[in-house]
Amino acid sequence: MTVKDVLAKLKSLGDDARRKHNAKVGPDGITPPANQFGVPMGDIRAIAKKIKTDHELALKLWDTGNMEAQLVAALIIKPKSLTAKDVDRLTRSTTCAQVADWLNSYVVAEHPDKDALREKWMKDQNPWAARAGWHFTASRINKAAKGRDADDLDVKALLDRLEKELPKAKPEVQWTMNNTLGAIGIKHAALRKRAVAIGAKVGLYKDWPVSKGCIIPYVPAWVEAMVKRQG
Repeated sequence: MTVKDVLAKLKSLGDDARRKHNAKVGPDGITPPANQFGVPMGDIRAIAKKIKTDHELALKLWDTGNMEAQLVAALIIKPKSLTAKDVDRLTRSTTCAQVADWLNSYVVAEHPDKDALREKWMKDQNPWAARAGWHFTASRINKAAKGRDADDLDVKALLDRLEKELPKAKPEVQWTMNNTLGAIGIKHAALRKRAVAIGAKVGLYKDWPVSKGCIIPYVPAWVEAMVKRQG
């Protein structure tokens, strides 16, 4: 398939009502991209499954700037065929939170330079790069042994940064910063009280709409629920 073929297929599967719904600013405060067709996620995955792996096509689809095309690209790209510079470029040219999450999960997570990139992105002013940096920081905390730092991570210093930077961070970055704060509260009993206090003070996602039985991403409620669940 060519770029033109994929875009035509995506457009044919698009729904104007869904596109208008997707274009609304969500509870995370992030403004969605206008360049989208309103295609269901299942259809996007089906297109990618049919294409399988096509690295060159993936790069061309990404550069269209279309949201659904970037989602397809994240599923058909070869992560290890990318240089660290390539991964950095893709991260900075992300169009929305959904694309960022797929790129981080399916591409960056599989790249050999992800740790070096994480350290770089943690100091970055670009919102999508910073979002990725905090995403992988939260991931390392979640995967570490209970109550222990993940390798060279200074968790107390991370709390200092979160307390100072989270309230004024851009919406794109706040989501994964909040994930990091929650991970610290859940994994580190000695730091739990402070993590929860920061979450309460910032009040981020306190009014997040959730379905019955789901856990709200408001840190005080989230940490309490997860600690209780883990026993």
